[in-house]
Amino acid sequence: MSELQEIPADATGLRSAFAAFPSGVVTVCAEIDGVRYGLAVSTFVPVSLDPPLVSFCVQNSSSTWPRLAQASHLGLSLLGTDQQDAARSFGSRTGDRFAGVGLRRGAGHAVFVEGASAWIEGSVHAQVPAGDHQVVLVHIHRLATRADIDPLVFHGSRYRRLHSEELRPAG
Repeated sequence: MSELQEIPADATGLRSAFAAFPSGVVTVCAEIDGVRYGLAVSTFVPVSLDPPLVSFCVQNSSSTWPRLAQASHLGLSLLGTDQQDAARSFGSRTGDRFAGVGLRRGAGHAVFVEGASAWIEGSVHAQVPAGDHQVVLVHIHRLATRADIDPLVFHGSRYRRLHSEELRPAG
């Protein structure tokens, strides 16, 4: 069994440590004045049941987020295991992020990615500056889930699937 090794708390070390924690892959999309905007976000986290809030982080350097932040409603799509291509596309800084991606309209400006394991429709509740990112709190207005689609997971700088294991009661 290997032991933990201390590494520098610089950008390289932080990326390595953060890669040890799995996260879901989430897109944020909207259509404003006939133009679609979308991006993949990091560190999506459920925050509160009352009021219903989730959060995600987006880089300050993003040229897409300032446009999305103006939307009346955002469409958050929690991508499914078969959506690795969409995840790569929305995570890219160049090209048409929506190429080959099926979409569905929500309320206001919200746009969702077809085939996702869950959709959350909401509006920006607050933004908090946090170093080189913004922490965005989203107030949830509507949501939908699909039990038959497992979530896409990002871990160790790779897309992965969850492994299901039947848990047995102790004793």
